[in-house]
Amino acid sequence: MTETAYCGIELLPPLKHPRQLFVLLHGAGATASDLLPLAQQLRAVYPDAGYLIPQGSFALANGEGGDWFPTRDLTEENRPGRIAEAMPTFHALVRQAQDRLNVLPSDTALVGFSQGGMMALEFCAAHDGGAGRVLAFSARYAVLPERAPELTTVHLLHGEQDKVIPVEHAHAAYATLTALQGDVTLDLALSVGHEVASVLIERAIYRLQTCVPLRSWKRALDGA
Repeated sequence: MTETAYCGIELLPPLKHPRQLFVLLHGAGATASDLLPLAQQLRAVYPDAGYLIPQGSFALANGEGGDWFPTRDLTEENRPGRIAEAMPTFHALVRQAQDRLNVLPSDTALVGFSQGGMMALEFCAAHDGGAGRVLAFSARYAVLPERAPELTTVHLLHGEQDKVIPVEHAHAAYATLTALQGDVTLDLALSVGHEVASVLIERAIYRLQTCVPLRSWKRALDGA
């Protein structure tokens, strides 16, 4: 597996600058085009947003698909270090897209599936406020955080029949962030496995449309 420059798919609103930015991150060994249907569903609800679907920078030996960090001989022990090494390049990708499209971090959402969701979760742990929201489908933290992000809202979406990343990881992340007074939601789908299921996409859109971050409530209460 070798590291390559990012490439991928970009969808922008016609004749105007995007008001929001969605960065969609595919799963291990997948391609940017695998998340194009998800981008189109989000675009139907948020037509004025920009959508960036990058390809994982670590290309597979067969030339098809990519990863966000090296997965050869991957273990629980070495996973956090590999993500940490890959994070600066990914952080630069997000920042460059925000600057180029003139979109604030608070108006940016990272939407990741599986390994891509893991990168999104670890991004907000390392760069609080680098994105306003994280939507993690069938994902997990490499290591549960010791502090909750203060400027990023985390939405966990998971299938209860997931055999690749068991749902217990979602429960643990939700319990940890809740105990740390973080902005977090958890939505589970009973008969869903390791996939971006339509029922979870509907919940993700619902969360985007209705969830008021806890920090906003706190500011309102302090003001009152």
